[in-house]
Amino acid sequence: MAVMAIRRSIMVFVPLLAQYTLAQAGGYGAAGGLPGASSYVAPAGFPTSAFSSYYPVPSGQEPQPALYDPVLNITYPLNLTNPDTLPDAPSTDPLYYPQPIANLSTAQQHIIINNVVQQVSEIINGSFIQGNCSKCIAALSVAKSAAQLAPRLVPDAMVQLCTSSGFHSASTCEEDFEASTFGAIWTQILALADVSGLDGQYICNSLNSAFCPAPGVSSLNTTGLFPKPKPVNATKPCPSGERVKVLHMSDFHLDPRYKVGSEGNCTSNLCCRSDADNSALPMGEVSYPAPLYGAFECDTPYDLGLAALQAVGPLTGTSKDKPLGWTVYTGDLVSHEPQAQLSRLYVEYAEDSVWGMMKQYLTGPVFPVLGNHDTNPEAIDAPHSMPGPLGQQMSWNFEHVAGLWQHEGWINSTAAQQARLHYGAYSIKNHYGLKIITFNTDFWYHSNFLNFINTSNPDVSGTFAFMIQELQAAEDAGERVWLLGHVLSGWDGSNPLPNPSNLFYQIVERYSPHVIANIFFGHTHEDQVMIYYANNGTNQSADTALNSGWIGPSVTPLTNLNSGFRMYEVDTGSFDIYEAYTWYADVNSFPALANSSSGPTFKFEYSTRETYGPAAGWPEDAPLNATFWHAVTEAMEDDYSLVSTFNTLEGKTSVKSPNCTCDACAEAKICYMRSGSVALGRACPQGFGSVQSPFKGKC
Repeated sequence: MAVMAIRRSIMVFVPLLAQYTLAQAGGYGAAGGLPGASSYVAPAGFPTSAFSSYYPVPSGQEPQPALYDPVLNITYPLNLTNPDTLPDAPSTDPLYYPQPIANLSTAQQHIIINNVVQQVSEIINGSFIQGNCSKCIAALSVAKSAAQLAPRLVPDAMVQLCTSSGFHSASTCEEDFEASTFGAIWTQILALADVSGLDGQYICNSLNSAFCPAPGVSSLNTTGLFPKPKPVNATKPCPSGERVKVLHMSDFHLDPRYKVGSEGNCTSNLCCRSDADNSALPMGEVSYPAPLYGAFECDTPYDLGLAALQAVGPLTGTSKDKPLGWTVYTGDLVSHEPQAQLSRLYVEYAEDSVWGMMKQYLTGPVFPVLGNHDTNPEAIDAPHSMPGPLGQQMSWNFEHVAGLWQHEGWINSTAAQQARLHYGAYSIKNHYGLKIITFNTDFWYHSNFLNFINTSNPDVSGTFAFMIQELQAAEDAGERVWLLGHVLSGWDGSNPLPNPSNLFYQIVERYSPHVIANIFFGHTHEDQVMIYYANNGTNQSADTALNSGWIGPSVTPLTNLNSGFRMYEVDTGSFDIYEAYTWYADVNSFPALANSSSGPTFKFEYSTRETYGPAAGWPEDAPLNATFWHAVTEAMEDDYSLVSTFNTLEGKTSVKSPNCTCDACAEAKICYMRSGSVALGRACPQGFGSVQSPFKGKC
């Protein structure tokens, strides 16, 4: 017992001491130093040059830019983002319903709805059907007729059933099933899904994991999937020896409704809002006043977002004269609003604001992808295969972002047209000769409820067909590719649906490592990595490691994380990564900046090569590829203290992160790193996937 206790202490202390010693000695980087300054202290006060004009705000509060949209040709009104006038009524955004299969009168429709509500209540409360899963499937089968015959009446009926059955509280039932939130979406699903089959199992598991078990991976027929077989002895281009600096930013989650001084430790919804409260306190009292620069339970205020963007140049050693090669932005601009406070206009505002700030403060082009929060309703995107107007119900967003990206000069007209057609996804060859292919990961995200229609087809949207087409063209042309998405494909298996994730794994295997150089995600807000192997990951070794999925740290501190970003040193011939530097700002220090003459400090956190390379025995001149990361996991198996280091860095050195100091946690983390698909991730020990709250797994 004493030996184990000593070992656990060493696991925590040694890696942190090693990082401190290296940083003090300036021992990071291939050239023995950092790419720029070791830290950057943002100036106090918001840089008014960030925007051309502003609405007046009370002293001490976040700014309210008067944003002009060059695509929509509008200036956003102040009441859209004013922290003191949060929306208290549903948005006026269009609602889409399936076309009724019969022309019934209003009275006839109400009769159908009443009958369906009665039948569903009897199924839920009765004993003639046994088992939660069977009851749920039976209830869906009855409800389907209502969605097909009286679709516009279904949301109110769902709220009624949800409330009367005690499924959720009344407020949660409204949030989940009102027409203006997700009610119209659920009506589409009921009308179009095979609710008595696999689709129904997915739906019921989504409603409550105790209803039906999560479906596993369906068999995938790969016959004819790829235009050509994988070339025998395919090789990738040789390195040029020249390096370029590439920034990776993710999950900005700008909160223009952030209220300085409001409750920063609330017990419902998003904190640091005028409507946030702590239920343990009397109404009106605040336990933790929201600091100017952000807090652990809150999204990114303007002052933090601009501090991060201002820090990029000094820390990466780039400027207008020595620009970044390019930036990858792996999604999520919009704050974590309650759905009732979201609207198309609010999403479009965030797109304008964040990308406008990036255009001003980041040198070189930015290649963005859409995250699950970058739409409305949140996470919902509709495949074009849905009938009639339903297949185009999200085109407003793709038109908008394609226009903005082209306006900023980041993509050309051809890529912009692709983005309009492929749900915000595009393929473009950058000025260094790298082909960048993006994709909209809402089409495998479990919270895009429209994915529950035709779940046996892993590519209902055609997203992966587009990806294969572009990868094949790259292979034929001898080009290297980076793939950019938002929601990761694996890790602990909790985010995507299994069938699309499985298909993606096959695509990565087919075109790696000779075509696909690297893969990038965001979404978790944490600093993580995944490895893809040959043969569907059945044999995980250095010889079978094919590619890496880099998961970028978030700018937002939500939840319990520090704010951060990363820069890669990339070879311009092979487009492999040779070094990665990560920086962070200590959110725990923000309250002390209230009356300070300076803003947040973004400082160097770690070098990937120096932190993991020596333990992995990695040559100094070798790229940080999938083989490197597998060697790191092998070193972790030999020395769990390296896992403890990884765990600390996963939360960007947040004081809120739980320690990974037991064998079960270490084994789970190694397994997650080797899991690039849902099937592999679900096979890992669960409960250690995120550092944003205490681990649920047992040590």
